[in-house]
Amino acid sequence: MASPEKIQETIAAYFVAIRAMDKEAWLNTFAADSTSHDPVGTPPLDTREKRSAFFDGVTSSFERVGLQENQVFVAGNGAAVKWTGSGTGKNGRAVTFEGIDVIEMDEEGKIKSLWAYWDPAAMMADLMG
Repeated sequence: MASPEKIQETIAAYFVAIRAMDKEAWLNTFAADSTSHDPVGTPPLDTREKRSAFFDGVTSSFERVGLQENQVFVAGNGAAVKWTGSGTGKNGRAVTFEGIDVIEMDEEGKIKSLWAYWDPAAMMADLMG
């Protein structure tokens, strides 16, 4: 089981990587055999290649985008994170959006599973105007 400190460290690295739009740093927060449901209800991102394509897809419309963790609740071998996203599209439009991530870690403190509760369709509609 990962320590609460390691869980906090990995979660911080995950969000810092998103704000930096640093795909490699973001991918490195995940265990090799992890599964991400981002958002919940879409096909699972269960390979590094699928997570990489997802990151590219989300960031491709933005000049700048990032998530700020508002509250982090560590319990057991994971955490729930309430976050607020903001960004500026390549078209100059600004957007804000919110969500909650539920994250479980592996023994080494890498993300084993992630369930992201948010609405990308609403965010994209706001972004495109």
